[in-house]
Amino acid sequence: MKRLAVAWLFLSALAGVVLGLARLLAPGWFELELDIFILVVGGIAIVDVVLLLRDAYPLEDVPEIAAAFEREAEPPQRPPQLERIERELTMASSTAFDLHARLRPQLREIAELRLATRGVRLEDAAGVLDQELWELVRPDRPPPSNRHAGGIPPAELRRVVEALEAL
Repeated sequence: MKRLAVAWLFLSALAGVVLGLARLLAPGWFELELDIFILVVGGIAIVDVVLLLRDAYPLEDVPEIAAAFEREAEPPQRPPQLERIERELTMASSTAFDLHARLRPQLREIAELRLATRGVRLEDAAGVLDQELWELVRPDRPPPSNRHAGGIPPAELRRVVEALEAL
């Protein structure tokens, strides 16, 4: 506080010297010069009061609105269902059992929904569906005899998905 009072006195004295010089150089403008002097000294006093108040009442916590602006945006997360489907596609490419037990039910559901929009039931869709797609989704498809046999190749899977999208 002492430092601010000394600074205020110094700057006020400097403004007084400037006022005296202005009075000597332009004696007819005393009222204007005095008004400017009062504004300068008052402005310095207001700055000192603001600095004193800031020291007396410091901000302990960051206001909530400031904290909200400072938060980094969370990176977008992938939907859990997408991650599950990706895992099932990977497993279906690995073993015949995963193809039959995990991917096939989803492909059947998608095919049933797509065909229902056309008014066709899945059981009656042998001529409507692509041959590769029909082999995967047909209702009477038996489970694989060798559960550990290779799954569906990626190229064939791509053709099946394209056939589903074309429905």
